[in-house]
Amino acid sequence: MKSSRRRAAGGRQALLVLVVAAVPAFAQDAARGQKLFEECAACHALERNTQSVGPDLHGVFGRKAGTLDDFRYSTALRRSNITWNAKTLDEYIADPQKVVPQNRMPYAGMLEAADRAALIRYLQETFK
Repeated sequence: MKSSRRRAAGGRQALLVLVVAAVPAFAQDAARGQKLFEECAACHALERNTQSVGPDLHGVFGRKAGTLDDFRYSTALRRSNITWNAKTLDEYIADPQKVVPQNRMPYAGMLEAADRAALIRYLQETFK
């Protein structure tokens, strides 16, 4: 009985160590994402109803693409039937023209998967 308790306690301690070790990495990822967002900020705001070249990103997760009333989207994006989540944002940010041909976003894409993950993590943290 004692050995099974020790194993269970050891397993909980190992899990705690992994979680504690992941927190700084998570924070670093979000901080890197914030830095990467500077490129996006040239066209997109994080605040709701902010006039910019592109649509604001406030509440982007779970929103259907091309649906903000105060922005004139391309027909291609409005018809894309995309709902924004981490996966769809990752694909779109990687290559917007490949995902939605003839959209109006003049962005060549973010090639590095780790950069996209950091950027998306930052957005998720921002809109918690």
